[in-house]
Amino acid sequence: MILVTGGGGFIGSTLVRRLAAAGDAVRVLDNFSSGFRRNLDGLEGKVEIVGADICDPEAVAMAMKGAATVVHLAAIPSVARSVANPVESWRVNVDGTLRLLEEARRAGVKRFVFTSSSSVYGDSPTLPKHEEMPSRPLSPYAASKAAGEALVSAWAASYGLSACALRPFNVYGPRQDPKSEYAAAIPRFVTAALRGEAPVIYGDGSQTRDFTFVEDAAEAFERAAKSAAPGVFNVAAGGRVSVLDLVNRIRAACGGPPPRFEPRRAGDVLHSQADVSAAERAFGFRARTSIEQGLSRTIEWFRPR
Repeated sequence: MILVTGGGGFIGSTLVRRLAAAGDAVRVLDNFSSGFRRNLDGLEGKVEIVGADICDPEAVAMAMKGAATVVHLAAIPSVARSVANPVESWRVNVDGTLRLLEEARRAGVKRFVFTSSSSVYGDSPTLPKHEEMPSRPLSPYAASKAAGEALVSAWAASYGLSACALRPFNVYGPRQDPKSEYAAAIPRFVTAALRGEAPVIYGDGSQTRDFTFVEDAAEAFERAAKSAAPGVFNVAAGGRVSVLDLVNRIRAACGGPPPRFEPRRAGDVLHSQADVSAAERAFGFRARTSIEQGLSRTIEWFRPR
């Protein structure tokens, strides 16, 4: 059985659907503070759902029973949110990870996949980012993910747990929440354009990102969960698109006014692009969705019906 924490979230629910379609027994542990039960609609009777917090020891122990593999996606996301509330981000992202690792050890879990973040690289000018580079967190969120990686590595070394950490780069696609104050760029830009509103760009728009379609990211998690590869791996498309170019692509497809520019936010990095060769060597992952294809599918999903 595969336990997916944060399985009601954006990436998590996409992964859960893949696993269920493949015939895997899946259990979801999620308190739905940022994910949604509706993301799992249609999976009734196919997936077990435990509605609880990863920091609740009794709930975690119960959810861990019978699990052979854990894919840990639950977290408080967002750099900006962590800057506003660093203690809460640390409690969930680090203490929650520690709780899961301990319960996994006690339950005899064989495989543990941790969700880290491209933000751990910080603002190093080196591109593309590769896994041998040192961590340089610029935000509490990035620091919490670097700490989580260290915990996973320590549990693997100390207790023989087969484990790895994945560093997703700017994942986007259907079911991503555009309504949060801390929503990611693409759902905010798309929904603004569809409403005829000006999208807000923080900074001058020259910052670049390696945008990764959610189905590709979910495939990477599935492959990692079903492999024994140790270490840390980037999960990305391996390209680079500026935020201003992204907005212009969305406006070309949806219409809408020119963007409004606001000051750059604390903790944001300027440029991000991944070297994706390690994941391909370790478990055969390579993203297959171009930015054009991914944006088209995302925009279509967000269009009013």
